[in-house]
Amino acid sequence: MKILFLGDVVGTSGCSKIIDNLLDQIKINKIDFVIVNAENADKTGVGLTKEICNDFFDCGVNVITTGNHVWDQKDIMNFIDKENRLLRPKNLFEPSPGKGFEIFTIQEKIRIGVLNLMGNIFMKKSDDVFETSRKFLDKYKLKKDYDFLIVDFHGEITSEKNAIGHFFDGKATLVVGTHTHIPTHDARILNNGTAYQTDAGMCGDYDSVIGMNKDNSLNRFMKKESVKHYPANGEATLSGVIVDCNFETGLANSINNYFLGGQLSNT
Repeated sequence: MKILFLGDVVGTSGCSKIIDNLLDQIKINKIDFVIVNAENADKTGVGLTKEICNDFFDCGVNVITTGNHVWDQKDIMNFIDKENRLLRPKNLFEPSPGKGFEIFTIQEKIRIGVLNLMGNIFMKKSDDVFETSRKFLDKYKLKKDYDFLIVDFHGEITSEKNAIGHFFDGKATLVVGTHTHIPTHDARILNNGTAYQTDAGMCGDYDSVIGMNKDNSLNRFMKKESVKHYPANGEATLSGVIVDCNFETGLANSINNYFLGGQLSNT
């Protein structure tokens, strides 16, 4: 059982790379389930739209997760209430449209739980993520309520992501960070069997500043003339992880980095 998790999709180049390549990559890598964080997928580099979601579902994405930019394109608020394959962070202040957790059933009645969480440090205000996580684990159990559990932790700082990883160790198949757009070189199996990586990186043009046009970003940092941030539109890299899951335990057999195209490549 293989699950592909792809990090934050940024702008048109990231969307195009997924739409043009994902179906073939699913076949080549024998992927059974695909999760994509798409909170930056809009052409502006923030938010996502109904059309983007449907394009992703059509090319093999099973679940879309999000983060602090989930509401930046306003039409998504109505769509997320109708589409259970689109998640927002579970610990957003209530009432918020949509939901942050769902169980999806695929072939042979395999149940995959997907939980979307957001950090509290240097992020938009949301409910305490550790308290939300504790309540979640009090209610749901691996191999009882679902066969596998994937946790997307959308957070700014590495220590908070590390802590969430250990909090879910032995209780989730994969805990993977999103939001910073830079893939971390720490993919591993934690002591109790959960696959972990601090950040999956992004699906976007790496000849950029975290997916945004590098010249405009430099001007903004240097307080020179600039305009509002906008995405870089060179060839994108697909960036994420592939997890081989253990049917018997619901935990992970292995986790490997995944890169396709652009400035990053498998080595």
